[in-house]
Amino acid sequence: MILFSSALELEINIIIIMSSLIVDAAKDKIFLTHIVDKNIYTCGYENSKINFEKLIILINEFLENNKSSLNEIKVIYVNRGPGSFAGIRNSLATIKALFLTKKIDYYCFSFLDFEKSNKAKYENVPHLCDKFKIKKNLINPIYLS
Repeated sequence: MILFSSALELEINIIIIMSSLIVDAAKDKIFLTHIVDKNIYTCGYENSKINFEKLIILINEFLENNKSSLNEIKVIYVNRGPGSFAGIRNSLATIKALFLTKKIDYYCFSFLDFEKSNKAKYENVPHLCDKFKIKKNLINPIYLS
């Protein structure tokens, strides 16, 4: 029996799971949100100098607790302010380092960018960045005096 490749049809279903991370260290707490498909995981940490210095450790622990890793993150959203100078500076530096080492794209957003939307919550940030055309890999921090 001879089998021709044109007579054989193979269907491959590829499931792409979008995984994104939201980092906000501009306020009183450091908030991390991990969105995997339709699942949303969040946590908060004290906004302190010690936690700023170990932000990447906090991110890794948070992802591990949610059975994930940085290798699975497709995009990172980081709050650029307004807020704490130290918090914004450290979160932007950490995310920029992840972009350089892991090639994870990022978006710098501000909740001020979404003032015209009543859906300004962490879980809506990826959609709002698309809707309001927030540019990728652009850093323009807003510090409070």
